[in-house]
Amino acid sequence: MATADDIAQIRARALADTAGATTLAGLDDVRVQHTGRRSTLAGILASIGTLPPEERGGVGKAANVARRDIEAALTERKSDLEASELAAQLTGDRTDVTLPGDPYPQGALHLLSQVRLEIEDIFLALGYEIADGPEVETEHYNFTALNTPEGHPARSSSDTFYVDGTSGTILRTQTSSVQVRVMEARTPPLYVISPGAVYRRDDVDATHSPMFHQLEGLAVDEGLSLAHLIGTLKHVAGQLLGSTEYRIIPDFFPFTEPSIQLLVRWTDRSGRGSWMELLGAGMVDPNVLRFAGYDSERWTGFAFGMGLDRIAMVRHGVPDLRMLFEGDLRFLDQFS
Repeated sequence: MATADDIAQIRARALADTAGATTLAGLDDVRVQHTGRRSTLAGILASIGTLPPEERGGVGKAANVARRDIEAALTERKSDLEASELAAQLTGDRTDVTLPGDPYPQGALHLLSQVRLEIEDIFLALGYEIADGPEVETEHYNFTALNTPEGHPARSSSDTFYVDGTSGTILRTQTSSVQVRVMEARTPPLYVISPGAVYRRDDVDATHSPMFHQLEGLAVDEGLSLAHLIGTLKHVAGQLLGSTEYRIIPDFFPFTEPSIQLLVRWTDRSGRGSWMELLGAGMVDPNVLRFAGYDSERWTGFAFGMGLDRIAMVRHGVPDLRMLFEGDLRFLDQFS
């Protein structure tokens, strides 16, 4: 397994290769070698979940710092080489370049993509791994396996989108369904997050939308307690929101017991401040652990689900969630 010293050597070698690249083609080869999907660094990041719990945080943080440093060096070197190649072309080209060209707008990551990537980095540094699952889901994974019985209001067609012509096929209402799939396929200890789009029949106000984005998290290990959960949430909230005022209150969810909410201060279009639920969380209900085939006397766990859209709203003062999905460049350009 890679150590922090190994990662430091990878970083130093990548920075040296970047500085030594003399052409854009050569620089691209360096980029593929050191940051591509098959690079050593990518392999280290992908294998963090297999490390012992006490090693994940250090290795994850070192790998992410190294990746950011390498990408920054690649970007800077690319700008230098592009400027050099352009200067060489202008010197040998007699074309009149004083006429204005046709401008092409530069693209950028959507605000929600920026927030998602930042949150993923925070959890990767804590030793979590990223899991994905289908958006078209079954009632079994979305409800039954999460201790939500038949007849529960969340399973009604007034709350959930059902696929016509099918039996029990829905658009997932939460990415907790991914956690069930992970527990079915794996044995503890588990530390995973599952970001993605979810769907609910809900657009009552400026903080709700029929389609929005969640990031669910699950930790299953020996000896986990509510204190571990609250400590994790406070750390993540501090990293994301800084000094934003927040508070934790008790709540109820079918798949956790006990359950809590994390509320944050938020200002609406009218300038009124209020408390907004940022995430729900709790200790995994023993029924959910037993449903996955885990020994609930040995293993405990906690789970949480946060709205990526609401985090973006709080961090950037967005007064209406729906503005994130309207595609208005006058709004989106502020965050590029």
